[in-house]
Amino acid sequence: MKAKRFQDLEVWRKAHEFVLNVYQVTKKFPQEERYGLALQMRRAAISVPANIAEGFTKRTLKDKSHYYNVAQGSLEEMRYYIILSKDLGYIRDAPELEENGEAISKMLYGLIKSIQKTVARSQ
Repeated sequence: MKAKRFQDLEVWRKAHEFVLNVYQVTKKFPQEERYGLALQMRRAAISVPANIAEGFTKRTLKDKSHYYNVAQGSLEEMRYYIILSKDLGYIRDAPELEENGEAISKMLYGLIKSIQKTVARSQ
């Protein structure tokens, strides 16, 4: 079934769930991190489904791929923030974030590869 809206994409739904998890985790951060690491994590997390949504609406495969790559970059940024949060003792373990992030990463990689194959075939 072809997606009609970005909300139909499984990768977007997983990314949205990821954002909700990030909000729950960062709620427990120290007060002094409200406008520091917690805010950075939230912004990077939000960027993932936002760029998937924006890419979905683009007409050219090149544009779609660009936005999905940006989403992938934001996801990698989040991986670092999770490591930093653990090292600072703000979170003990974050399996839900790590596992969800890994699943999203694989889905985005597959989506980008699929677009690249389609572009290569059309040339």
